[in-house]
Amino acid sequence: MEFELLSYMKNKGFVITSVLIMLLAGGLTFLPRVIDMSDILGIEAESMETEEVETKKAEGAGTDRAETENAAEGVKTEDAGDGEDVSSDMLRLGLVDEKGYLPDKQELEKFFEDAEFVYLDSEKELKEAVEQDKADAGFLVVDDISYRYYVMNKEMSDDNQMRFEQLLSEVHKQRYCEANGIDYESFVAQYEAPVQCEETVLGKDASNNFWYCYVLVIGIFMLIVLYGVTIATSITTEKSNRSMEVLITSINAEYLLFGKVFAGVVAVIVQVSLILGAALAGYAVNRSYWGGVLDPLLDIPGEVLAAFAVFGVGGFVFYAFLYGAMGALVSKTEDMSKVTGPLQMVIMLVYVGSLLQLENPDGVMMKIFSYLPVSSYSAMFVRIGMGKVEMWEVLLSGGILLVSIFAAGWLAAKIYRMGTLRYGNPVKLSRALKELKM
Repeated sequence: MEFELLSYMKNKGFVITSVLIMLLAGGLTFLPRVIDMSDILGIEAESMETEEVETKKAEGAGTDRAETENAAEGVKTEDAGDGEDVSSDMLRLGLVDEKGYLPDKQELEKFFEDAEFVYLDSEKELKEAVEQDKADAGFLVVDDISYRYYVMNKEMSDDNQMRFEQLLSEVHKQRYCEANGIDYESFVAQYEAPVQCEETVLGKDASNNFWYCYVLVIGIFMLIVLYGVTIATSITTEKSNRSMEVLITSINAEYLLFGKVFAGVVAVIVQVSLILGAALAGYAVNRSYWGGVLDPLLDIPGEVLAAFAVFGVGGFVFYAFLYGAMGALVSKTEDMSKVTGPLQMVIMLVYVGSLLQLENPDGVMMKIFSYLPVSSYSAMFVRIGMGKVEMWEVLLSGGILLVSIFAAGWLAAKIYRMGTLRYGNPVKLSRALKELKM
């Protein structure tokens, strides 16, 4: 174990990568102290901001308003510095409103500040404008509550329909009020009156805890795959260069396997602790500068961190033994994928299943996952962070995982011992299990 652990700590790639990621994770939390991010974070600028910066922001805001007003009138304004056409980035929207349901152009701009409307006379002209790229999209108004939308290639970020439906909703309200003699402003004031609510969460707020559970699931998955393959490759390399033949003459074969696994576990704990600790400590110091924006990601409760440490480390040890056994079945590193493929498939299915059920932590599938040793490493701490789980369930899941670790270690040690002096084609796992049974 000492030899394997020192090989990690002396590896320049491992050390440099760990230090760089740790400094980056901690350094990014100090960003609001260096750069004014109040607009991005949606919080008020710090009082230490200088008058010069405030003046520049005010001047910039005035310029932006002037350019927006010019663009709304369809006037192409040139920037004082480089002479770019401000309206070149604006949406071109075709519009057919034969019966005149919609208000004037200024009202349209309230809902489409980044767009220029091109009025057309018929549906045919609208289709041609979209097809010939004279318009990015187009609307044909049927009445005050229905319309047709035309677009050539719809993008994921296309929100034109949502905004146009908000516009038609306002038009429908106005027409209804006019037809029934109702004052529109008083109607809107009552219709859109904000609802006051004081929320008190007595247990867990799943919506707030979602993102750090999401990140931790991805993190433990990456660690298992990355370091598991490293352990398997290390074993295979010793077989391929014949150094294992020398080692097993003076050292128990099981000690070799357990030393590699435990060294990998310690290396993972050190690396993850440094990176996660730097991020959490940095955010704790700079939380007021962030305005609490990163709370859903970095304000992790102690019980969830403890569950992540116990089940995450346990899951890693469980899979590390299995990866070690897979590495002993081959004698050439290029054959590694043949034997580790099924194991990685299981890990991938657990990973995808956990993410798909993340919004339903108390569902049947997530409960089953939390007791299986192949998946409890991620499912149980998700249930602790987002769902309802009793202490006996945590202890039962932890006990099953612990027994499974010993079983995996025993099985891996037997396969490792049997496969140390086997060379040539990869040994199938089914064949290895049959021989162990004999």
